[in-house]
Amino acid sequence: MNLPLGDIAHLGHVELLTPDLDASLVFFTDYLGLTVNERRGSSVYLRTWDDYEHHSVILTGDDLPGVRRTALRTSSEDALRRRVKELEAAGHQGYWTEDEPGIGKLYVTTDPDGHELALYWESEFYQAPEELRPALKNQPQAKPNRGVGVRRLDHINFLGADVAANADFHDQVLGARPTEQIRLDNGRIAGKWLTYTDKSYDVVYTEDWTGSAGRLHHIAFATDTREDILRAADLAIDTGVFIETGPHKHAIQQTFFLYVYEPGGNRIELCNPLTRLVLAPDWPLVTWTEEERRKGQAWGLKTIESFHTHGTPPARS
Repeated sequence: MNLPLGDIAHLGHVELLTPDLDASLVFFTDYLGLTVNERRGSSVYLRTWDDYEHHSVILTGDDLPGVRRTALRTSSEDALRRRVKELEAAGHQGYWTEDEPGIGKLYVTTDPDGHELALYWESEFYQAPEELRPALKNQPQAKPNRGVGVRRLDHINFLGADVAANADFHDQVLGARPTEQIRLDNGRIAGKWLTYTDKSYDVVYTEDWTGSAGRLHHIAFATDTREDILRAADLAIDTGVFIETGPHKHAIQQTFFLYVYEPGGNRIELCNPLTRLVLAPDWPLVTWTEEERRKGQAWGLKTIESFHTHGTPPARS
């Protein structure tokens, strides 16, 4: 029995590690169109124009690329306390910290794979300075006049050594709802998509073919339209951004997508899933078979090999 949706409100922000902070920052600001909101030490706090919080992404300089922290905002202070109680009862110990601007107390723990997750409630609503003030009072910030102009942080895809265990953690302890999955012929779950909202997915786990734990497959930003993704591909070839694959359309979740690498090595997806919502409270879990997945994407080119092998940080040999 799934927990009722509600204690986790949405994916808040993600901290990415990069060995080339300056080049990664240019990618996120000039190519994607994010805005720098604050700098602290080796970390830069950036936001998309339609996310309401202080930051959507933290870029932190480090020796290797990857993901450090994924933050989930709860729906209330009581919801935060409930989830912490359930986490600790399930054996997932953590600690309290207050180490991010614009955010109150965070409870930091890990999923079974070792990915760092933080839950929080208190959050500062962004107030745009005069030069970024929007004409429409119901959006946080004016649309950027540079780059792709991605609208919001959409989802994160973790690589996992045990997809089922990690997905069950989000389902049974945090209250996410699984919407689609891949089941191999031997019964193993090789991928699972889960939502905390009426979007079709917020968090994804896919099997790490290297057997490693704690790695990142990609983070994704939503665009307004499919045409924005086509423009993103043109901008990429004009500015030297590496295109891994796309634009194509996924069969799973039906997302129109483009995958690129930022200079630090992390995979970034530009996607347009805005029209697909899961409104049914009793949504049946959609299961894809190994044979069905061999067909690849809904349309476009076949899935390329690096999509199954590239993750950050690099797998140890």
